[in-house]
Amino acid sequence: MALFGLFGKKSDSSPLKKHGDRATNKRAQAIDRWESIQALIQIGSPEAVQALLPRFDFYVDPSITDQDEKDAAFAGVVAVGEDAVAPVGEYLKRSESLAWPLRLLDSLCTREEVVTRLLDLLAGMDTEYERDPQRKIDIIVALEERRDPRVLESALRFLQDASETVRFSAVGTILAQEQPEAAVEALVSCYLQEESVRVRNRILEGLGERSLPIPEEHRAEVRAALMPGFELDSKGRPLRR
Repeated sequence: MALFGLFGKKSDSSPLKKHGDRATNKRAQAIDRWESIQALIQIGSPEAVQALLPRFDFYVDPSITDQDEKDAAFAGVVAVGEDAVAPVGEYLKRSESLAWPLRLLDSLCTREEVVTRLLDLLAGMDTEYERDPQRKIDIIVALEERRDPRVLESALRFLQDASETVRFSAVGTILAQEQPEAAVEALVSCYLQEESVRVRNRILEGLGERSLPIPEEHRAEVRAALMPGFELDSKGRPLRR
């Protein structure tokens, strides 16, 4: 999205445009970039927030300068408060990395609101083959750290994803939720059709760690397909030998 595209066009000669360009110019002198970051912080508007956000997209040497600039930009965005939520939400949609937009949203929104935004992003993704599923993986992994009853249902369909890493991540996110027992049937079904050793191991280990038994009607089939080093105890729970 072009700078100021969310909030309307600004004159090329405006201070906001000048400082936005300089604050996000990797090749600018550090002192000039810092001056412009501070100027945008002082403006403190949604437009200034939008101008600051691209600073999180690149790294400069030395590392201490990079961190100081990002810390200042972060504090400046958070200080804007509720008016920063819309531009940060748009930034989350387009940013290659989720780390900074999520940190910002965690400081600006409730936990439930952040989960809603992540689930909205995930809802727009399918389970078909794609050359680079990293963004999908990042969203699923981010949801693993967040307990919300909506996450389990959203993650279940990715047990059928074309990417082995997506399936592996989905298993972890499902098992991390507060009521993973609701997904045991789906996890067992995934296990029985899964070809990846890594995914199958994660399912068995996860069920065992949470003392979740294999449903009785599936135990014979699971026993016949157990991964080496595992067994089912008398209650049907997977255990490491």
